Amino acid sequence: MSVLPLVFTSGWASGINAYAVVLLLGIFGATGLTDEVPESLQRTDVLIAAGVLFLCEAVADKIPYVDSVWDTAHTVIRPIAGAVVAALLAGESGSLPELAAGAVGGSTALMSHLVKAGTRMAVNTSPEPFSNVALSVTEDLGVAGIITFAMFNPVAAAVIAGVLLVLGLVTVVLLASRIRRFLRRRAQRREEKRLAAGGRPSG
Repeated sequence: MSVLPLVFTSGWASGINAYAVVLLLGIFGATGLTDEVPESLQRTDVLIAAGVLFLCEAVADKIPYVDSVWDTAHTVIRPIAGAVVAALLAGESGSLPELAAGAVGGSTALMSHLVKAGTRMAVNTSPEPFSNVALSVTEDLGVAGIITFAMFNPVAAAVIAGVLLVLGLVTVVLLASRIRRFLRRRAQRREEKRLAAGGRPSG
């Protein structure tokens, strides 16, 4: 059976929470739920590191503005994680070239990461913190649910991930004005901090 649906789904999920993907796949492999997870993801040190980083993300992801800083730092990390996980899955199954799998997983992770980061920027224009918490919890549950579902029905899970990715991209386009507002506010705050530190006005 082709591993492509699982590669695509894991890529989408990695763009949202790469540490949760590594942790879940590792646990599923270690417990014998699936034989498609490579041993490198089942190692104890990998599981511990993924667990600790997942907890860090679980906290940072729910704090307004901190979540956007975290997303910025993970613009490279999440796509790389998606590509690596995809390549490992392909190498384990032997049904898809690792380079092709890495390209699919990495590009899908990048797109879903941009959706997540853009949505958070839009949400951060709102003064209340509850929407951040609600969105973060929804994302965590979504990643856990779709990765678990992918273990039993990878094709259906990939279809769901594809639909969610398209809907996310459309949502970001619709929220473009709020995203620009967030970026202006962030630039203004940086300028204010620079001036407070004794710098000269820019421009």
